[in-house]
Amino acid sequence: MARIKRERAAAAAAASAAGQQVKRGKSSRERGYQVVDATYDDDEDWRGRDKRRSKRLSVNEHQGNTVKRRVVSGAAMEEGRSPMAKKAGTGTYGIRGGGVPLSPGDGTSSYDSWEKDKDEVAARQGGAGKWWKRKKLWILTGVVLVVTILIIAVAVVVSNNKKGDDDGGGTTGKTDMSNGGLNSISPSSIPPDAPNYLNPFKWADTTDFNLTYTEETVGDLPLMGLYSSWDDSARPNDRVPPLNKPWGPYTERPARGVNVGGWLSLEPFITPSLFTYPSRLGIIDEYTLCKYLGARCESVLEQHYSTFVTESTFREIAEAGLDHVRIPFSYWAIQTYEGDPYLFRTSWRYLLRAIEWARKYGLRINLDPHGLPGSQNGWNHSGRQGTINWLSGPSGDINSQRSLEMHDRLSKFFSQPRYRNIITHYGLANEPKMTSIPPQAVIDWTKTAHDLVRKNGIKDAIIIFGDGFRGLNNWQGDLPNIPNLALDVHQYLIFNTNQIVFNHSEKIRYACQGWRDQIHLSMNPDTGYGPTLIAEWSQADTDCAKHLTNVGWGNRWTGTYITNDPTNPDVITPRCPTMDRRCDCIAANAPPEQWSDEYKRFLKMFAEAQMSSFEKSWGWFYWVWDTEDAPQWSYKKGMAAGVLPSKAYEREFDCNLADIPDFGDLPEYY
Repeated sequence: MARIKRERAAAAAAASAAGQQVKRGKSSRERGYQVVDATYDDDEDWRGRDKRRSKRLSVNEHQGNTVKRRVVSGAAMEEGRSPMAKKAGTGTYGIRGGGVPLSPGDGTSSYDSWEKDKDEVAARQGGAGKWWKRKKLWILTGVVLVVTILIIAVAVVVSNNKKGDDDGGGTTGKTDMSNGGLNSISPSSIPPDAPNYLNPFKWADTTDFNLTYTEETVGDLPLMGLYSSWDDSARPNDRVPPLNKPWGPYTERPARGVNVGGWLSLEPFITPSLFTYPSRLGIIDEYTLCKYLGARCESVLEQHYSTFVTESTFREIAEAGLDHVRIPFSYWAIQTYEGDPYLFRTSWRYLLRAIEWARKYGLRINLDPHGLPGSQNGWNHSGRQGTINWLSGPSGDINSQRSLEMHDRLSKFFSQPRYRNIITHYGLANEPKMTSIPPQAVIDWTKTAHDLVRKNGIKDAIIIFGDGFRGLNNWQGDLPNIPNLALDVHQYLIFNTNQIVFNHSEKIRYACQGWRDQIHLSMNPDTGYGPTLIAEWSQADTDCAKHLTNVGWGNRWTGTYITNDPTNPDVITPRCPTMDRRCDCIAANAPPEQWSDEYKRFLKMFAEAQMSSFEKSWGWFYWVWDTEDAPQWSYKKGMAAGVLPSKAYEREFDCNLADIPDFGDLPEYY
């Protein structure tokens, strides 16, 4: 009878535990990684919930309680390398990649243990029967009841999770799909004083990261998240060599690439949803955004990092016939300084994972430091719009040295053997504004940075420096006789007041003739610098995209461009080709499904004209892969709309000027 009482008590306890698990599943949903309300001002409650959740998780595990975990999708569990699987010595337990046995002590199921007990009882009683048969029926009924309750509990939790995802009110990052790898590690494996950027339980996304804790660094930059092995055998298409084979001269095989801009360095026109605030708050760039958000900047930006660019981004880039990717990032991935509101180092691990995803699809990398300490151009995509405080200004010298320290650490890290084949371009500074900064100061800094990077082991990559908007012919004779150093030029018609007025056929003709002539000039050391590439361009034909000219500013197209900057004159008369009141941005910003066939014909020809000309240099990188809106700026959206070739190497137009139509039926004011 004592045994029967114990069995009944066990069944009741299991049923109670199942009910508690249902409740626990609902409340943990509420304590999870929530959608951040940008208007929410009290940060303490959010942080308190997160701390209480972590404490409860640690107590449950310490006491041996069953804690519901996410199904694993990380590499450690895919390979059966989880600590739980190893401890049990069996590798897997019915869940793909491994799981938790129902009886942790011996790796067997609770049903197996009960069957063993039943056999022992029957043996002791000599098989005598009726009493045991009745009790067996009761016990079986109890087990079925417990299992049924457990199934219902799991179904309720899954249903609640799915409902939260479907209605937009659930978690924003810590979901089964994005965080599956957490099952492969224990919270106790992470030191309690580990910073968030080294603690996977604080990350919004753990997909394809190595979650084994390490404090190891190279160049004082963390290795956390990387696996120790890599494979350089992939290539994006059969027209280019795999990563582990030489690319060859870029004069013979120019790069065809794209930027993943607006991701690790914010740019308001690419992701305007991050800058939807009343103008009185003055949120115009990453600096003012993070200053306003305070501690919530971490959750807002990491949600953006984990969703705006994913593995599918790199697969789609390769499928588009592209072979290089330029990745903009900023100095706060490496270091922040007193007074900086930026999110420190979180973007670093996303940069490292992006390189590994690119490796998987055979894509070569152009590293692009987009924002330097002090801002090298005063534009919003440098992090802080306004005053330039790099190489000039009250802190110009300090920020010059900080930028060199950044490159000292970066170049030591990326000189590791794993990056030798994949990092083919190493940038020094994106778009230094040499119309404001003394040109010789930039040239001297560039030479110093180049020598430092080479000394630290970046031997094979092309080192990239920006043209600084000083005119390509003015680079003739500067930085001479430096092997594998290349000039980076960004070509846009729409930011030039005298070129945005070109009509449709003139834009294509200029792309075929004007830009090709400039490339020939620049590529010749007798007339320009020499090695040249085009790291930014687009098929946009207006400057109408929301926030393109800065948050809340007007545009040249309609004559509403007011800058209050003597180096960047106001434009107060319309500069669309008709130069009159018909110039319209509403129609210019229409979605692709509203574009006429003739406009699509123009956009595709304009893009292919630029590709044709830019391949006379060392190659090109489109700006950008994707945007929230602004389809004329998105390579992905352009392909979907049929205004970019489905394969970058298969084009219909190759700058035969006789083939350029007059587009007479196409309005010139939108």
